Formats: sequence, C-alpha cells, structure tokens
Amino acid sequence: MYNVTVVFRADREYEFHVHAADSAGLSKDAAREWLHEEFDELECTPSNPVGKVLVLDVILNVAKYGGEQRFAQGGDWARRFAACVGVVLDRPAVRIDVPGFVVG
Repeated sequence: MYNVTVVFRADREYEFHVHAADSAGLSKDAAREWLHEEFDELECTPSNPVGKVLVLDVILNVAKYGGEQRFAQGGDWARRFAACVGVVLDRPAVRIDVPGFVVG
C-alpha cells in the first residue's frame, strides 16, 4: 500500500491511499509512461530546460499543472496519479509539496 499526499497549502492537503488492487497490473514502465503523457498533455514546463526531465520533476509538474481541483474532487484522474506515483517511486509514503516544489 502507498500513501500519497498532495499539498497545495498547509490547510489544503489531499491524501490518497493506494491499495494493492489499485495498482494491480500497473508496471513501473506503464506508470512512468502515464505520468509523461500527462506532462505532455498538460503542457508542463520542465524545471530544467536543458537535459533530461527527471521523474520527480514530472510528478511535481503534473500535480501543479493538473491543478488542485482534480485532487480535491478525488476522482479517477487523481487516483490514477497517486497509483502511478506510488508504483514509480515505490515508497510507502510520498508527500508532494506543490508550492515548495519538493517530493518527500
């Protein structure tokens, strides 16, 4: 199980619990591909305009450009984002601080 928290402000945090069933059949490559597709679709601006875009930059930018509203609604997109982040990073708890631009 993964716990993914997306923070937009101290009083606006959205927590998603990703259970095994939520990420069943989702490979690391497929999760990474979904995040990159969303990065492109949302027309995210890379943090580092030169060189390779790191997966943490992709995660942060997709959260930022995806917008707080998607996380507040807790719909399919937000749950898919959380599942992909959990699978890609493979950590039990992930905190995505959008304003601070930090994944911890």
